[in-house]
Amino acid sequence: MNILLLGSGGREDALAWRLRQSPSCEALVAAPGNPGIARWAECVQADPSDPFAMTELARERAIDLVVIGPEAPLVAGVGDALRNAGFKVFGPNAEAARLEGSKGFTKDLCWANKIPTASYVRVDTALAATAALDGFSLPVVIKADGLAAGKGVTVATTREEAEAAIAAAGDGAMVIEDFLVGEEASLFALVDGETAIALASAQDHKRVGEGDTGPNTGGMGAYAPAPVLTPELQERAMEEIIRPTARAMAAQGAAYSGVLYAGLMLTADGPKLIEYNARFGDPECEAIMPLIDGDFAELLMAVARGRLQSIEPPKLLPRHAMTVVVAAKGYPGQPAGGGAIRAVEAAEQVEGVTVFHAGTTLADGALAASGGRVLAVTAVADTFAEARARAYRGVDAIDFADGFHRRDIGWRELERGAATPEGSAE
Repeated sequence: MNILLLGSGGREDALAWRLRQSPSCEALVAAPGNPGIARWAECVQADPSDPFAMTELARERAIDLVVIGPEAPLVAGVGDALRNAGFKVFGPNAEAARLEGSKGFTKDLCWANKIPTASYVRVDTALAATAALDGFSLPVVIKADGLAAGKGVTVATTREEAEAAIAAAGDGAMVIEDFLVGEEASLFALVDGETAIALASAQDHKRVGEGDTGPNTGGMGAYAPAPVLTPELQERAMEEIIRPTARAMAAQGAAYSGVLYAGLMLTADGPKLIEYNARFGDPECEAIMPLIDGDFAELLMAVARGRLQSIEPPKLLPRHAMTVVVAAKGYPGQPAGGGAIRAVEAAEQVEGVTVFHAGTTLADGALAASGGRVLAVTAVADTFAEARARAYRGVDAIDFADGFHRRDIGWRELERGAATPEGSAE
């Protein structure tokens, strides 16, 4: 089949890499892509959030399946336009993508359908948000209602921090909610109307600094699977959270089609929903893709055709994957741009390592940084500890003077007893 992939980040590089390995993938086109994606696909400079441009591109290239990577095109209705033009699409329509596009919409849906989540209030102004703080104990969570690229959340431990977060958000819609105590995990499920099947689990590190300190980022690293999300907890999350959501969306006439990413808090009372994303996470996707067995393109096409119920459930390789993000100095604030990147090939000489491009460009034929998160160094091994060690060997092989990374990705698993093998970064 001919496949069109929308997006230009590390997630899309991982998707392109995996799709290109699928026996059913005959041609792969990416819009707009990046220098890493160009290794696996033909890159076309076009706006992935422009419904008309994407429909025309799909027609020109006789596309059989469109895979939408990032959230912005989903919320912009690109999936709607492509489906209306007769194309098969992996990714929800705009109405279903509200699960990510509006935190308030999702909270209301959960509350109405008894889906476990934190208590909350919705507000539309900074004044109302400040007044609502009186009803919450500390810490308290402040969320911007719309898309925020993984960075629109503040966990305030003092009243002053909460008021500062509200002031920074300005007069826009917000959700204020109780702070949930537990450990976070990510669950990715394939959803086709009322059918939902678990695909994979992962854990990521959102804070910019060592020890999970500092401001939230889009993600500084991830690993898969997440052992803390046991098979029993995963099935409970599917039954209590994912499947009721799929049924509720279908009942509203906004049936979901694509991957649904549930950010979960594993509390003493069981899994509770923190938030949904309407696409693969980044950098979780980079850790998950090397573990998926079988023809990945056919799996996505089954979802797009509404045939998820009739296929064999997806299988994962019995291995572990670790992704370490190399970001540009200044991230998540104003990142340094244009820094030279060398020796990516040396990193990929490390056994089991693939380097995905998240924010790169070519300057006079040489690789340079063009974003906050620049590279996602991913390693696969039979054990968690060895995957981690390989990932850091790969990171250490790269020459990027303007970059930085965390050295403690996966610290929870290390504390739980995953031994650090020889040659690791510790």
